[in-house]
Amino acid sequence: MARSYKVWNFVQEYSLLLIIGAVSALIWANVDYDSYHHLVDMVLIEHSPVGHLHDGHRTLTLHYLINDVLMALFFAMAGKEVWEAVILKNGSLRGRKALTPLIATAGGMLGPIGIYLAGAFLLGKFAVLANGWAIPTATDIAFSYLVARIVFGARHPAVGFLLLLAIADDACGLIILAIFYPQGDLAPQWLGLSVASAIAVYFLANRLPRMLDASRGDRHYTTIAEKLGFWPYLIAGCGSWFGFQQAGIHPALGLLPIVVTIPHADITFGMFDTKKLDQHDLLNDIEHKMKVPVEFILLLFGFANAGVTFSAIGDATWLVLAGLIIGKPIGIFIMGWLAAGPLGLGMPEGMRLNHLIIIGFIAAIGFTVSLFISAVAFGPGPVQDAAKMGALFSFGAVFLSLLAGRIFKVEKQD
Repeated sequence: MARSYKVWNFVQEYSLLLIIGAVSALIWANVDYDSYHHLVDMVLIEHSPVGHLHDGHRTLTLHYLINDVLMALFFAMAGKEVWEAVILKNGSLRGRKALTPLIATAGGMLGPIGIYLAGAFLLGKFAVLANGWAIPTATDIAFSYLVARIVFGARHPAVGFLLLLAIADDACGLIILAIFYPQGDLAPQWLGLSVASAIAVYFLANRLPRMLDASRGDRHYTTIAEKLGFWPYLIAGCGSWFGFQQAGIHPALGLLPIVVTIPHADITFGMFDTKKLDQHDLLNDIEHKMKVPVEFILLLFGFANAGVTFSAIGDATWLVLAGLIIGKPIGIFIMGWLAAGPLGLGMPEGMRLNHLIIIGFIAAIGFTVSLFISAVAFGPGPVQDAAKMGALFSFGAVFLSLLAGRIFKVEKQD
């Protein structure tokens, strides 16, 4: 009973609203596809300074507002975890301990890409489907972490390994989105606005106040920071977001340059550790305040992107699914074995090589980021819907993970 309560509590806290949004969209789209898309694609502002170009003018739709504006907050929170894992002394992506999971992460991306592209070639539809190669590289951190705890138990070293792999996967996903999926004609000069916004807010709201308030000896908060709070960073974030949009890079990534300018703690406890609630540097305070709004944003995201009909199942569906549930486990196992054995990097104490296969199935739960990449890899239509269905079907990896756990007789550590 206690285990069931903890699992349900985690689902409520991190994933329930996203699931509700996705399931609602799936049901509505299969009952009345036209009315669903009439709502999701509703035009909010005909001639807008932001939005997708249409007939030479920018049009702000509900879908754009959710995917390109509001989801910037979600990616900012993901970027925050990656930034702390890299920059802080005890960050999970630093040092020798991170090498095996990082190399396994590379396998968890190369495997799905290879399976997806090979499948597209064999189907004779490489030109039509190839742009979706990045869809099966994603790992949904919250869902994968939850399943890892169910399979291994909360204290098993494989859970930390999986979480580190998922964070590194997120970092690679952000880079892929920025480089390989431009959202219009590239105008890199506009990135100057993002860079200028980041430099200005770092100097004016972070560095300069600390210099003027040096006697206080607190680099996380200064008198000025306490009075202004997050407002300078919000203003800078708007400038950076606009710069990304105008540059042709996906604007949902537009807040990332600002995240790195915010005063942060000296240590990190990890993404789902409750000890984080006791950290009151400005970056963590902002994250605490944004948690509930971002959960509602994920509800909207699930609703705006999961509305596909079951008749949309097609080649892209099976390629995405094969990339995830075949490519991920194979890639993670091969590269993890290479790192642990021939390269001599080893694995965390208490982990066995067959645990890498289970981790591979758990990491195959793409869902959130796979849905997002599906929406940018293909234009609206049958191929995009088929790819999204593959992302939704990746939930099947949950059952494969549980089955693999039983086959390899995992001893849970709670």
